[in-house]
Amino acid sequence: MFEIAALDVSHWVARYIFPFARIAGLLMVMPLIGTRMVPQRIRLLLAITITFVVVPVLPPFIKVDALSLASIIIIAQQILIGIALGFAVELLTQVFVIAGQLIAMQTGLGIATTVDPSQGASVVVVSQWFLFMVSLVFLALNGHLVLIEILIDSFRTIPIGFDGFSVEQWGLLITWSGWMFAAATVIALPAIAALLIVNLAFGVMTRAAPQLNIFALGFPVTMIVGIFIIWINIGEMAVGFHLYMDTLFEFIKKLTVM
Repeated sequence: MFEIAALDVSHWVARYIFPFARIAGLLMVMPLIGTRMVPQRIRLLLAITITFVVVPVLPPFIKVDALSLASIIIIAQQILIGIALGFAVELLTQVFVIAGQLIAMQTGLGIATTVDPSQGASVVVVSQWFLFMVSLVFLALNGHLVLIEILIDSFRTIPIGFDGFSVEQWGLLITWSGWMFAAATVIALPAIAALLIVNLAFGVMTRAAPQLNIFALGFPVTMIVGIFIIWINIGEMAVGFHLYMDTLFEFIKKLTVM
């Protein structure tokens, strides 16, 4: 009787440990919650809370001893799945960080840097401003709730077991990484095109009046034009982020049902 009771307890523990691994993997790397600004104890408590709420509605999965080698393999698979889902969302926010860096390099605003508390690295102020904007829009559109809903649905499309993401799914995630750079270029393209026109105008002025000190005049004018372009495009960037977020969730759904 003792052996049977011990095995039942092990299966009960495994039923909570496996979903917890996937949920914790997502919360570890997703935007906002997965940053250094959120203490690890808060993330751990949030993962435990979501696990206890979600487990009763999950479909049954294989019974494995919680202290066996097979259990360790399954836990590693679940952590990788959660990290992959969170990484896909993190790439969306990095689109605007890269776009901010491209704009800052073209406008001369790259000299203004600050420390990003979420990453502990020095970034340009424009990128940090874009990151704050998309983070607030992400929360305003309940993106974090939709992401948790997709995570819960993934337990049905990708059941807990020894099989994790396939090669096709990992390849799709790598393709999504390339999309990040293309999307950042599209966002920064209006500013780059406008500044190209400004530089062409300075080139014409240099040919027409060589005695003018274009280098002393062009730098502040370029910065002012860059700030003006960012100001008139900030609303379109928020709308673009909304569209990109819809694309992200469609991608995650496609990723989890392959």
